Amino acid sequence: MHDSSPSLDSLLLLTETHPLSVQVAPNTVEQTDQFAARPLQPSLRSQSSNHSGANQIVQPFAYDVPRSSEQSQKVEELHQTLERHRGDRQLLILQDFPDPDALSSAWTYKLIAQKYDIQCEMVYAGTLSHQENVALVKLTNLPVQRLTPQVLKSRDLSKYQGCALLDNQGTTSQLLPSVQQAGIPITVVIDHHSMQGDLNAEFVDIRPYTRATATILTQYLQAGLLKLDSNTSEHVKCATALMHGLRSDTNALRQAGEEDFLAAAYLSRFYDAQLLNAVLQSSRSRQVMDVIERALKNRIVQNNFSIAGVGYLRYDDRDAIPQAADFLVTEENVHTAVVYGIVHDEDEELEVVVGSLRTDKLTLDPDEFIKEAFGQDAQGRFFGGGRSQAGGFEIPLGFLSGFTESSEYAKMKWGVFDAQVKQKLLRLVNPDQHYPNS
Repeated sequence: MHDSSPSLDSLLLLTETHPLSVQVAPNTVEQTDQFAARPLQPSLRSQSSNHSGANQIVQPFAYDVPRSSEQSQKVEELHQTLERHRGDRQLLILQDFPDPDALSSAWTYKLIAQKYDIQCEMVYAGTLSHQENVALVKLTNLPVQRLTPQVLKSRDLSKYQGCALLDNQGTTSQLLPSVQQAGIPITVVIDHHSMQGDLNAEFVDIRPYTRATATILTQYLQAGLLKLDSNTSEHVKCATALMHGLRSDTNALRQAGEEDFLAAAYLSRFYDAQLLNAVLQSSRSRQVMDVIERALKNRIVQNNFSIAGVGYLRYDDRDAIPQAADFLVTEENVHTAVVYGIVHDEDEELEVVVGSLRTDKLTLDPDEFIKEAFGQDAQGRFFGGGRSQAGGFEIPLGFLSGFTESSEYAKMKWGVFDAQVKQKLLRLVNPDQHYPNS
């Protein structure tokens, strides 16, 4: 959705201040340095190389200092984890359909890991179909590659000593099972979604109360794990991607918390405003507009919930579903929108019911709502989950999966799944009313 994001513009006007430079005597350097932009642990302390005459010390911004002891502890733990794996090679696994928050967070982790001589490859199994995601990758040369499960199985995975999950916990990636079967351990998990199950990882930083994973990675930068340089093109592009990721997951900062604003204020010193504007101005495709039209036509509204099934979609058009949900939730007297459809991949051998939820109701927890509506699979894994004011679900069709040339059969199959999804949703939306299978 394209908006003018007045909150972001206002924030940037407030953060155009530059740090002050003052002259201090040599014996005051160490006292001033205790407030520098870094974790408080001695192992990460930056040392000054100038010990003669007056030194020029850059006074830190208030948002350069770690905000809590918990954050400082996580920074130190990540530092120690990366230090233990110095010289390793890691796979950075993103969800099958990565969003700006995932893309920017993984890129930031990759740059931080480089400081520890760790080589990282960013991979995803699905596709980039949202126009802003495509623009972000192209305009910033973001180093991410698509890797299908079939291609992954044919690769020599013995060269990787670990993997990291960024903005996901493995439940939304087709790649993780093959990686784990190859014996590659999960080294790092950084996410802001609710816990999706037990995680056997060396380092875990999951903060459901944080609005964006980009905020968490920016805090690592603020604490000194990587010093951004506005004269380094890659740093500027990465900061721009982080600003976009943070902006995307906080609805243009309208749903941002204090730590998100502080992260955005920090990034405002490095990001490229024109580049971000170019990403945001990318146009919707005709396929996306068609899905939005179908959602409008098929929607039903009950108790301020708008629910719409959009039928069959190509794999490459999957990101049209959350965009349709974004659109429906703007309707008058609607506080929550759920849009879903059957997505089939390129070879049409796999079909999945994919849905997105968007809500403006602060008392509705998308994670709890989706988990209660759709439950778990045979292995105990939930079919979906969420974060603040947004969520999603994926339900494999199993035995009924597969393309058929019979339009009557396809129509009948859609009717069955459409009715089943609606019933599960309406059972929570309006529990006092019975809804038939039609």
